[in-house]
Amino acid sequence: MGINKESEVLTNLQIGPTDQGMVRLYIEGSGIDLPMDFDPDEANDIADEIKAAAAQAQKIGTKKRR
Repeated sequence: MGINKESEVLTNLQIGPTDQGMVRLYIEGSGIDLPMDFDPDEANDIADEIKAAAAQAQKIGTKKRR
């Protein structure tokens, strides 16, 4: 599956700190149980990437609505 392929899979995403000082992204759904731990610096890098992607998506959405 790629970035632009739609899916009907329903999942739940939880994000929070662990008791070990890591940031956990926890994805749960039908047949999926995926905890992913990142150190705080990695988590900040991921957050920056998400913000950059959101900004690009907004530009694309604005162009399509014109």
